[in-house]
Amino acid sequence: MNASFPMPVTHAAAPSEKALIPFVSVANMMRLVHRIGLEAMLAEIAEVIEGNFRRWESFDKTARIPAHSPEGVIELMPTSDGEVYGFKYVNGHPRNMRAGLQTVTAFGLLADMHTGYPVLLSEMTLLTALRTAAMSALAARHLAPQGAKVMALIGNGAQSEFQAVAFKAICGIDTVRLWDIDPRATAKCAANLAGHGLRVVACATAEEAILGAQIITTATADKRLATILTDNMVGAGVHINAVGGDSPGKTELARDILLRSDIFVEFPPQTRIEGEIQQLDPEHPVTELWEVIAGRKPGRRDDRAITLFDSVGFAVEDFSALTYVREKAVATGLYDLLDMIADPDDPRDLFGMLMRAGA
Repeated sequence: MNASFPMPVTHAAAPSEKALIPFVSVANMMRLVHRIGLEAMLAEIAEVIEGNFRRWESFDKTARIPAHSPEGVIELMPTSDGEVYGFKYVNGHPRNMRAGLQTVTAFGLLADMHTGYPVLLSEMTLLTALRTAAMSALAARHLAPQGAKVMALIGNGAQSEFQAVAFKAICGIDTVRLWDIDPRATAKCAANLAGHGLRVVACATAEEAILGAQIITTATADKRLATILTDNMVGAGVHINAVGGDSPGKTELARDILLRSDIFVEFPPQTRIEGEIQQLDPEHPVTELWEVIAGRKPGRRDDRAITLFDSVGFAVEDFSALTYVREKAVATGLYDLLDMIADPDDPRDLFGMLMRAGA
């Protein structure tokens, strides 16, 4: 990740090269997706995540740092592999939708561990949707029944289409069965998925949506202890991708489903606070997904096992997405340069630099 960014023509008053930070805006992120191709980008992000999960022990790991309010949460998600530091700022405010605002927004930063200088600033509202979907499908590639072709998608909001396309690109599903408490969300999702090579079935109930599905993805937004799936809805042999339960007091699955499932998580200290397993005893056994990916522990035991990926999102995934975007920005030139680091000719003369600017 040491590629140099081309620099503009400078003059005496311009900031030095090392003080100009590459920035990937929303517009350039969208251009990048279309340049690479949505399915290709999802698959490539999944490969970077998988590679970093294989070297999981190289990363500093801490549960994300939250600031809660009655309306939602703001979080910082930091990590480092000793060479590069990364963090994401992200919020989760389900009520935002009523005001025409995004439920989740985010941006992220990478920095050189040896100098502390930032090397990338990027939007991450779109990138979080991409990496979340890539992570879901990556987990399913290791845990879902072999040959699974049908996925039920419960919750058809902003994340839903990304999940559907990622599962097609990475796991080979060909059918998605949609349901949302708001029929307009289902209609939106179905319309957006037209032309993406999937058979899309809009369903009237959650029970109808899961008929014949080998994979069940739940991605609802309400910040509450909900029961989107009841115990009697989940039969043997399925894989559950639980995306929506991602903060304290916010779950989607009946507790009895968890008791019948083999549960896989990203980082247990975080998932036990924020995930579906907040409903269980703190000592309830779970398997860390990186151990499955690295070949240290088994994934699916047999055809009748219920596997559950209790997905809350973890900083290593964001780090992976940011390092991927940095590499692609270099290759495509889809970035701007920000003057965000004060950089006097004499590092000890910050005051002098300020005074000279007013002359």
